[in-house]
Order: sequence, then structure tokens, then C-alpha cells
Amino acid sequence: MTKTIAVTNQKGGVGKTTTTINLASALGQEGKKVLLIDLDPQANATVGSGIDRAGLSFTVYQMLLDRCSLAETIVSSESGFDVLPAEAGLAGAQVELTGEDEGDNYKLKAALETATHYDFVLIDCPPALNVLTLNALVAADSYLIPVQCEYYALEGMSQLMNSIKLVQRRINPNLKLFGMALTMYQKSKLCSLVEDEVRRHFPTQVFKTVIPRNIDIAAAAMDGAPITLLKKPNSSKSNKGSLAYWTLAKEVHRRVLKIRHKFGINEPNRLRQYQIQTGE
Repeated sequence: MTKTIAVTNQKGGVGKTTTTINLASALGQEGKKVLLIDLDPQANATVGSGIDRAGLSFTVYQMLLDRCSLAETIVSSESGFDVLPAEAGLAGAQVELTGEDEGDNYKLKAALETATHYDFVLIDCPPALNVLTLNALVAADSYLIPVQCEYYALEGMSQLMNSIKLVQRRINPNLKLFGMALTMYQKSKLCSLVEDEVRRHFPTQVFKTVIPRNIDIAAAAMDGAPITLLKKPNSSKSNKGSLAYWTLAKEVHRRVLKIRHKFGINEPNRLRQYQIQTGE
């Protein structure tokens, strides 16, 4: 059973894309089959996954407009997961998919009906509530919110939760909050106060793992690779940023297993499924 998570926040610069990429990489290196979907016209998740945009035949833009299939669009990343890449032209989808036709908000959900072989689908949303974000929230069964440890975090959270409630009420009543990840944390009184406030308001939803503000995380994005790949925790190059994202990925996986156990769903045995399909 595929777990589809929209990573979203209407505020930019909170570590949304970085979190999506590194979760995809860590889960992929742990043997999970992962698809990362880049729905942000900035295409940072595409570049940060090591994908050369110049060599792409199709992107999620063409797929949403029914010009190609999901299978034709997906590319494999050397970072350990598959990518549904984006391009700057994706911004045009906001004009061509106006949302006036109800089907405009279900384009991604329809395409993902053929992606059931993935363990995780992680969707990097744009920092706005538009037709692209709506497609993500309709396709997802849950959403994850990266929360930057800064003064306006809670104010932004309130706006985001109101938007989510609107989507739940009108489009996807099954959409659930999967969790909140505190990002860009540094030792200061302000960060401690923000963490305490977020955990007080959302005591069970906030992950225990806190992502630190780390220069190597930003540098990894410039290198076009996740920090979880460049600095693995068991290597001599390991650092706090990499270790934090690896720990968060394990926490994400445990939370999925807990949800599945609650509903009597067993963890898929991908190796056994492959052996059955191939006769090996």
C-alpha cells in the first residue's frame, strides 16, 4: 500500500524542498521504493535530486496537461529514488488548469493510479495554495508540514491549517495530518520558545527529530545531491544535518508502520513480490 505524503507550507524558505529530497533519499537507501514529485515551478527538488533538466523529454507540466503519461515522465535519480520532474513552464499550468473545471484538481490523483508499486510518494508543493497544491492535496492521503523555528512560524501555521481545512471540507475529506518537522533549528532562546509553542499546540503531531540549521545541508543542494547521500551517518563524512534527516526518515517509517498496524495492514514485501512476478 503506497503512502502518499504532500510536503507543504504556504510560507517559503522553511526547508520544504530540502526535507522532501532528503526523506526520499534516506527512505530509498533503506530499500523503500520512493517517487518524489516536484510540483514547484522553481524545480528545486528536481535539480536537488541530481536531475539534468536540459535532458528531460517530459515533465510534470506536460503530464498534468495530458500530453504524456506518468511512466513517460518519471526519471531515475542516482540519489536512490525516482523523480517526476518539474520545469519553469509549470507555472503555466496555473493558467491552463484554472480549477474552474472540477477535474483540474484531480489530474495528479488520476495519474498516480498507475504508481501503486511505490512504498512512498512524496510531493514537494509550491509555497502557495494554488491549483498545483490542490492537485497534491487531492492525490495525497496525508500531509507533512516543515516548520521553521522562527518568530512567525505559528502565525503561518494558522493560515496553513485554515487552508487545509477548506480542502478537507470541499475536496479531500480523507486528508490527514501526518506530522510536523521542525527545521533550521539553532541553539537560541527564540528557537527554544518556538519549539515549545509548536509542541504545546500539536503535542502528538510534531516529530521528535529536529533538523538543525547546517551549512552542509545548503551546500549539498548546490551540489545537486541530498545531504543524506553525500554524508551518510556511518561514514567519516557524517554530520549533524545528515544524521538528523536519517533519523527523521526512520521516524517517518515507524509512524507509517504504526498507522498500518492500527488498520491491520502489513508492510509490503517488495522482494517477495518481485520473486513472484519474475519467477526467481
